[in-house]
Amino acid sequence: MTANLSYSIITLLTLVCALTYAFEIIFGLAGTIMMLLIMSYFVDTKTLVVYSTLPQLMVAGIGLWRSPNTVEFRFLAGMLGFALLGSLVGIYLFYLIPLKLFEILLAIAITLFGAYLVSAQRRMRFGRLLRALLDFTAGLSQQLFGISGPIAMTRIMGSVDGKTAIRNYALAFFLSLNLLRLASYLWQSSFSARPALLSDSILLAMAVSAPVLLVTLLAANHLHFRVNENVFKKTVSWIILLGGLQLLYQAIYS
Repeated sequence: MTANLSYSIITLLTLVCALTYAFEIIFGLAGTIMMLLIMSYFVDTKTLVVYSTLPQLMVAGIGLWRSPNTVEFRFLAGMLGFALLGSLVGIYLFYLIPLKLFEILLAIAITLFGAYLVSAQRRMRFGRLLRALLDFTAGLSQQLFGISGPIAMTRIMGSVDGKTAIRNYALAFFLSLNLLRLASYLWQSSFSARPALLSDSILLAMAVSAPVLLVTLLAANHLHFRVNENVFKKTVSWIILLGGLQLLYQAIYS
């Protein structure tokens, strides 16, 4: 695996992201999980997590822009308050966790929440304390792993009804946390003595990918409104669980 992205790797990454993030804009999550599942054989996980800021911001921005307004600011602000605390902890821990431990923790977190979604998707209702804990953990996971979808979707599916409302709350949540994550990368690259996370090769990959992702995501967003409610929930749950198990196997045995 490498952190130096060749043109062939950037091309492969762009094609993979066009498919996986098209899935995410339809179902609200799992684009990064599937991208890591494929691309972590070629590129180290931390490089992919940093790169994933671009497609995640594009998915959230396009999905919210091209759908009905179902997001209530007060509800979202309550989620983001605790998630911000988790993100601040994640900013600190991101630079301290070794790569192998990073991969294993990522896989365990995804697997656990995927298993919960599969087993409890029809009867989830959470109390205030558990909602706050899930929001905090989602912020921590987003900053630490570049992924908060399994945790945030678990919390949202226990609080909101309707596939478009569920998806849009998830996208609005991810948009806010990814903006914070991008700000932390920019700060680290400009003012820290550590090597820049937004390296030249990652910036090149972002520049190459952006036009392809823009066209793909605009087209894929229309498919969200044609998906059955039950298919939406079942697909989201199973893709998280299976992706987590594969990443855990890969992290342990690679």
